[in-house]
Amino acid sequence: MVYISSWDEFAERSIQLFRADPHSTRYVMKYKHSDGKLVLKVTDNRECLKFKTDQAQDAKKMEKLNNIFFTLMVRGPDADIEASGKEQAETQPTKKGRGRKQ
Repeated sequence: MVYISSWDEFAERSIQLFRADPHSTRYVMKYKHSDGKLVLKVTDNRECLKFKTDQAQDAKKMEKLNNIFFTLMVRGPDADIEASGKEQAETQPTKKGRGRKQ
């Protein structure tokens, strides 16, 4: 269990690991407030990938990785993860009938 120093490498290898075996892959986040450190771990019981950071800007990257994993879990491991951001928000229907009638 060695920490991966590059976020891009960690994210890419984590996605590959999930796509290879989606039923046994786990994703764990641990935050230690006293140290201000965030540790992410992805494992499938054979390979373990870890990433540690203390940078606040990495929280947005972690949120994006969460969304990618949620997309892969819902749509399947072969889903296109590039089209999951803005297009998904645009396809949601708007609710009508809310508010006061004029």
